[in-house]
Amino acid sequence: MNSRELLSEQLQGQPFLKNTTNPSVKKLFLESYGCQMNFSDSEIVASILQNEGYSTTAEASHADLILVNTCAIRDNAEQRVRQRLQDYKKIKSQSSKPVLIGVLGCMAERLKKKFLEEEQLVDVVVGPDAYRDLPQLLQQAESGQQAINVMLSREETYADIAPVRLDPNGVSAFISIMRGCDNMCSFCVVPFTRGRERSRDPESIINECRSAYENGYREVTLLGQNVDSYKCINGADTINFSDLLDRLATQLPQLWIRFSTSHPKDMTDAVLKVMAQHHNICKYIHLPVQSGSNSVLQKMNRGYTREWYLNRIQSIKTWMPDCAVSTDIITGFCEESDSDHQQTLDLMKEVGFDYAYMFMYSERPKTLAERKFKDDVSPLVKNQRLQEIISLQRNTSKLQLEKYRNTVQEVLIEGDSKKSASHWMGRNSQNAVVIFPKHSESKGDRVRVKIDASTFTSLFGNRVL
Repeated sequence: MNSRELLSEQLQGQPFLKNTTNPSVKKLFLESYGCQMNFSDSEIVASILQNEGYSTTAEASHADLILVNTCAIRDNAEQRVRQRLQDYKKIKSQSSKPVLIGVLGCMAERLKKKFLEEEQLVDVVVGPDAYRDLPQLLQQAESGQQAINVMLSREETYADIAPVRLDPNGVSAFISIMRGCDNMCSFCVVPFTRGRERSRDPESIINECRSAYENGYREVTLLGQNVDSYKCINGADTINFSDLLDRLATQLPQLWIRFSTSHPKDMTDAVLKVMAQHHNICKYIHLPVQSGSNSVLQKMNRGYTREWYLNRIQSIKTWMPDCAVSTDIITGFCEESDSDHQQTLDLMKEVGFDYAYMFMYSERPKTLAERKFKDDVSPLVKNQRLQEIISLQRNTSKLQLEKYRNTVQEVLIEGDSKKSASHWMGRNSQNAVVIFPKHSESKGDRVRVKIDASTFTSLFGNRVL
């Protein structure tokens, strides 16, 4: 699984692997779905429960506690989680020891007591801002009481909790710099499941990044629903996202820095200027457009126009001609016409995205779109449009990767190639996957690779020795 695949429908549950052979230690099976924020949250949960005597296991059948960190962004993600909970309920019924099952994250916040009362699938329900309460909730569940806390917070950032690093490659760390979202996009449930925006103190972020580097991590991805709106007010000083990036890159020059996700209406030239100035800030921006039609963007309440978005793309290319750009696209949004769809295709051709995450619109409860608009594009038309978008992006991605042929790329080695233990897999600054034969390198090294070939997903080459 590629943990960088933002909100991808292909994301499956990922048990975190940190086994213990000590039978006296309580075993935690922790599975996470959805966005990178969920994976970061799971590391916070693992840290909290580590202090309660838990160590993670890769086998749900060995666990004393099974937790599923959930995503509510689309209906099919929820359906997958429900099926997994049915599987875990069966494991619980067949276990020779007491087992607790809990739901964390956005589905927990959205469905609340329904899990406990109507479906009786779980013992514990915990929202994204209530993870500190987990030990007490587990005690309640063990005594047979309902255990639920889905209260949202305006202050909680978990800044003081050192996460248990659970990324299996041990090279890339995800670090949350802010929580929540103040944007009310009409299709999105995040403001209802994660609450209002609040930013961490910059020193806590820098210290966490420094700790990650000292513990062998060579790359961090700064996370937020909208990193561009990061703001920390400390007395008379206001630290914004460009300030934070500059401080990080200056103080930790050997650490590669990535971030996600950017919002087109908030991305400033100040951020682009800082990126251009620092070699260790990777030249890759995820900038979700969602649609190329102004009419659809207005219904989505995105806060920008097609023209504004293209202006941001032009600024990116002006400051960093070699910067890669990826995007999110929703097809079949309410009242989307054939003309709206064609405008999206035209924008994709004009921009030439390096990658894209493409989905059919899925109506979500409580959103403005559910209340105000009719989901009137048929599933058949949605799927047809999605296939056109996927086909176009597949060809564009292939062309974008071909431009790296006969160039030398700096590559951070993440681990073995999935297809061959004799080859490394890494990424360049632009987030392109690079495969090359092993020599004397080690995981976490940065090496120079001459690119000889490409597909629509990967680059292939040989190290420049």
